[in-house]
Amino acid sequence: MFGNLRTIHLTKHKLPYFYFATMHVHNTLFKAYDVRGIYPEAINEQVAGAIARAYVAFLSEAQGRDPRAMAVVMGSDARTSSPALVQEVVRGLSESGVAVIDIGEVSTPVFYFAVKHFQVQGGMMVTASHNPAKYNGLKLTREEAIPIGEDTGLKEIKRRVEEDAYTQSKEKGVVRSEDIWRAYVEHVAQDYALARRLKVVIDAGNGMAGKVVPKLLPYLTDLKVTKLFFDVDFTFPNHEANPLKEENMVALQDRVVETGSDIGVAYDGDCDRVGFVTEEGVTVRGDIITALLARELLKERHGATILYDLRSSRVVKEVIEGRGGRAVETRVGHAFIKKQMRKENALFAGELSSHFYYQDEGYVENGDRTMLLLLRLLSESGKKFTELVQPLQKYFHTGEINSEVYDVQTVLQALKTAYPDAEQYELDGLTLRYGDWWCNVRPSNTEPVLRLNLEADTHDLMKKKRDEVLRIIRGN
Repeated sequence: MFGNLRTIHLTKHKLPYFYFATMHVHNTLFKAYDVRGIYPEAINEQVAGAIARAYVAFLSEAQGRDPRAMAVVMGSDARTSSPALVQEVVRGLSESGVAVIDIGEVSTPVFYFAVKHFQVQGGMMVTASHNPAKYNGLKLTREEAIPIGEDTGLKEIKRRVEEDAYTQSKEKGVVRSEDIWRAYVEHVAQDYALARRLKVVIDAGNGMAGKVVPKLLPYLTDLKVTKLFFDVDFTFPNHEANPLKEENMVALQDRVVETGSDIGVAYDGDCDRVGFVTEEGVTVRGDIITALLARELLKERHGATILYDLRSSRVVKEVIEGRGGRAVETRVGHAFIKKQMRKENALFAGELSSHFYYQDEGYVENGDRTMLLLLRLLSESGKKFTELVQPLQKYFHTGEINSEVYDVQTVLQALKTAYPDAEQYELDGLTLRYGDWWCNVRPSNTEPVLRLNLEADTHDLMKKKRDEVLRIIRGN
């Protein structure tokens, strides 16, 4: 049930100067939250190994530890380029003196769990999440799976890579393989008995869910599951493993209706996001799921703090406060949200992007936990999924609309000028708020794009304000 471990052979490197010459780093490789790029042009063995060494140097300095007294977890997804990258990351870690616990091919939630489970100083995972097959990348964490983002270490790690600011240890760190699956499955699947039997369609999207979900199912005896695209294949032959795009949900929607299922579940490539479809084959937005789960969790923790990103519907705040919780609006992005969750001691957080974070998972996102919690909620409600979500869909939301712009700051200033009587704030981009509508316009971290999210009390007002704001953004 719990699979074989891979073997890593650290053979002599064909190009021993890889890590000792000044390295050019592709200008789009380091993102706000992780490292991602096209393989092998932007991310390759040379770059991955150098990042591993720079990561150890950064972590050693940040934690005040000798690398020889440190251990990190190593995991990866199943992309065709991942084994070669893993080989060089492990080499870079080991030759820097760090002990390496290799957990093999896993999902991101399993990786996060392993970092905490083994009580190590950090972790590196080779993955590009839902991105197309030609991409790969790295997620980096500190202890307790605390993410390393642009403002919490990635800039420093990039500098060290470019300046060769790391050293090789005289003593190699020991590399060992560990099977984390049993511990993870027993952890995440406990206490999720259903009140009634449910029929569910699960779309693994040919991603890591095809490996994770079958390990969970023996613990979930009250489910009748129809599987879609469970063969792990990161060429994504059926559709991109991204539940945010409606075209990726069509097969799931159709199968839910065909089978008369109660709910449909769609994972992204590395299982840190999960989307849902009603029994009528309608996709439910991530912020509506946030409201549903917040209401459920507040039953047991009255007065708890719950975070939601500023793109979310007003209904999220209304539900949280209506159930006695404390609602806190946040910036977009997992590194920011996890940091804010720790600061606020938050019970739960949700994003429009269908990332859902849990205090008792160590403030990290977990698609498996989200699926199980929602299935339990649905089974106990005695209602259809549509009946649960419809009362929460009281406002009209555009979803996220992207526009290419030449000068981001000029456009943002034009919006401020156009709506002088709005409540304006700049937590993340620019938010304009009126009594009957609001919008957030947020720049991309990597390209000259503005992202618009707008919501209004009526459908007509939503369309009117959407078109009005887009004319300003697009200059026509």
